[in-house]
Amino acid sequence: MSIALACGRLTKSFGSAPALRALDLQLEEGVIYALLGRNGAGKTTLLNTIAGGIAADSGTIEVGGQRLRRGELPKDLCYVRDHYRHFGGARVIEALETAAAFYPRWDWSYALELLDIFLIDKNQKIRQLSSGNQSLIQNVIGLASRAQLTLYDEPVLSLDVLMRERFYKALMEDYANHPRTILVSTHLIDEIAPVAERIIILESGALLLQDDMEQCQQSAYLIRGNLEAVSSYTSGKRVIYREDYGRGTLAALYEKLSDKDKRLAREQDISIEVLSLQKLFLYLIEGGL
Repeated sequence: MSIALACGRLTKSFGSAPALRALDLQLEEGVIYALLGRNGAGKTTLLNTIAGGIAADSGTIEVGGQRLRRGELPKDLCYVRDHYRHFGGARVIEALETAAAFYPRWDWSYALELLDIFLIDKNQKIRQLSSGNQSLIQNVIGLASRAQLTLYDEPVLSLDVLMRERFYKALMEDYANHPRTILVSTHLIDEIAPVAERIIILESGALLLQDDMEQCQQSAYLIRGNLEAVSSYTSGKRVIYREDYGRGTLAALYEKLSDKDKRLAREQDISIEVLSLQKLFLYLIEGGL
């Protein structure tokens, strides 16, 4: 597949604090990615750097095969920030008219349809809207822009559960009809699991994990049992976290287990449970790998 975005040895620091550490990253065209990481991991810095909001200290960025010069804004990219930046005195429809001028693939009928789905009055002033509805205006722009590379920074953080579900439903339906590359940064880890096809985890400005979502869900296990039995069973396997308690041990594995592996575990009185995406994220970070 073609590469929509390529970051090479991307580095950024704020004073003495490094935010991105020689980060290499590639996104393929027509794929939805989840970008995960704890606060301060570098997610927003990465998105801002890709979108041209801040300049990297070193490294390269290519969008659609074109290397960006320092300060150059990428074409056909929409960046949906985690907070609203339009003038509060403007009306919703005026904000959409401004956005439409920047995106050649903009779909007006779809934008108005989304306002109905999200229960937003197009004539209402933005400053009169709740923070959640202001975020939804950003999300409407991200969807209706149909930009070939769309970046979302915490698009559902201030939304209630109903509107989060409506947003994800709209995103998946429109993506199916108009494939493009979408990168969603979020703290709501298990909610993004059914949406994203691939996962990216950052830690301290570096790439900790990049893998298919299906692979993640089929390769993450929590093992519990006797200390000696678990130590023997996990020997040679990819252990991402381990914790001993008395004579027992729990170990988090990131490795596909065969039916034979699972049968051997039962024979040794070792329990195996599948890890959620959130638990996998937790154990990867806590394990420090």
